Amino acid sequence: MEFSWKKNLVVLWAGVFFCSMAYSISIPFLPIFMHSELGVGEKYLSIWAGLAFGITFLSSALISPFWGSLADKYGRKPMLVRSGYSLAALYFINFFVQDPVQLVLLRLFQGLLAGFIPAAIALVGTNTPEEKTGYALGVMSTASASGTIIGPLLGGLISFTLDNRSAFLFSSGIVLISALVATFLVHEKEFKRPKVRSKIKDDLKQAAGIPIFFALLGLVAMSNFSVMILEPLITIYVKDMGVSSDRTSLVSGIIFSAVGVATVIMAPRWGRIGGKIGYGKVLLIGLIGGAVGNLLQFFVTGYVGFGILRFVYGLFFAGVFPAVNAMIVQVTKPEFRGRAFSLNQSATQIGTMAGPLVGGVLGAFMPIHWIFVVNGVALLICAFIAHYKKIDQTAPFRSTKAVEGKSQ
Repeated sequence: MEFSWKKNLVVLWAGVFFCSMAYSISIPFLPIFMHSELGVGEKYLSIWAGLAFGITFLSSALISPFWGSLADKYGRKPMLVRSGYSLAALYFINFFVQDPVQLVLLRLFQGLLAGFIPAAIALVGTNTPEEKTGYALGVMSTASASGTIIGPLLGGLISFTLDNRSAFLFSSGIVLISALVATFLVHEKEFKRPKVRSKIKDDLKQAAGIPIFFALLGLVAMSNFSVMILEPLITIYVKDMGVSSDRTSLVSGIIFSAVGVATVIMAPRWGRIGGKIGYGKVLLIGLIGGAVGNLLQFFVTGYVGFGILRFVYGLFFAGVFPAVNAMIVQVTKPEFRGRAFSLNQSATQIGTMAGPLVGGVLGAFMPIHWIFVVNGVALLICAFIAHYKKIDQTAPFRSTKAVEGKSQ
C-alpha cells in the first residue's frame, strides 16, 4: 500500500510537471504572439489577450463538474488520458492559427477538454493515506511550480532564438509525454464504480451542505482572480519598464519563473507546517503574505526589483492552494471527493477566467502598476473571509472525523 501511493505520487508528479511546463512554454507569451504574429495592435492588445486567456477558463469552469461526475463514475485515470491527448492535439493546431479569432476559438476548446492537473490532484487525494495527504499535495504543488519555472525560461528562449509560433510545437510534444505517463504508468487503486452517475445539480446541493467546503470554493475563485488579473499584463508591463522588444520574452520568462521557484522551495514546507498547526492557519498566512507582496510591487519601477518581489510573494502564496486541497480532503467524504475536486476546479476556472478579462480591460484604461493594488486588496479580502468563516481554525489531519462531522 505504502509503496503504491509513493510510486503513484512520483509518476503523477512527472505528469503534472510536463503538463505545466507545456502550458508555460507558450501561453504566458500570448500577448507577444498576438502582436508579432497575428497583427493585433497595441491599442487592443490587452483586451484580446484577456479574452484569449479568459475564454479557456470560462469553458473549463462550465465543463469541470461534468468531468468530475464522470471521474467518480469511471475513475480519475481516464480523465488524465482524455485530457492529455486532447491538449497535445490542440497545442499542435495552435501552431497554424492566422488571426486572433481562430486563436480564441482554439483556446475555448482547450478549456472544454482540459483537466489533467485537477484529475491528477484528485487521484493523489483519493489514493494517498489521509495522514500523508497534506504532504503529498504539497509535493504535487512543486510539480506544477517546477513546470512553471522551466516552461517560461524555455518559452522565452524559443521565442528569442526561433519565434513565438514554434513554442506551440514544443508545448504539444511535452504535454504528449504527460499523456503517455498517464496511459502506461498511473495506477488507480480499488476503484468502486457506482451504479449511476450523479447529477451536477445534486453535487452542488451536496457541496452547499458542507459550509467549510463551500467557503473554500469562494476563496479559491477570489484567489485565482487575484493571481490571473496580472497574467495577460506582465509581459506588457516588463516591456513598459524599458526592456527592449527582442528581450521582452526572455526577461518575462525569468520573472514568471520567480514565483515557481518560490513555490518549489516552500510548498512542501507549508504542507508539513499545515499538518502540525492546521491548514486553515497556513491558508491565512499565505493570503496575508501574498497580499503584502503584491501591494509592495506597486512601488517598484525596475524589472530586477519586480522579479525579486514576485519571488517573495511566491514564498507566501505557495501555501494557499496546497492548504485548500488538503482541507477539501479533510471536510469531504471519499465517495464525493472526485466531484469535490472538480467543483474546486470550476471555482478555480471562474476566478482564472475573470482575472485575465478584468485585467485586460483595466490594463487598457489605467496604469498597470495600480492593478497590483487591486490584486493585494483582493487577497486581503480573502484573508478576512477565511478568518470570519473560521476556516483558519480548522484542525490538522489528526482531527479529520471531527471536522467532517461539524461541516456536514
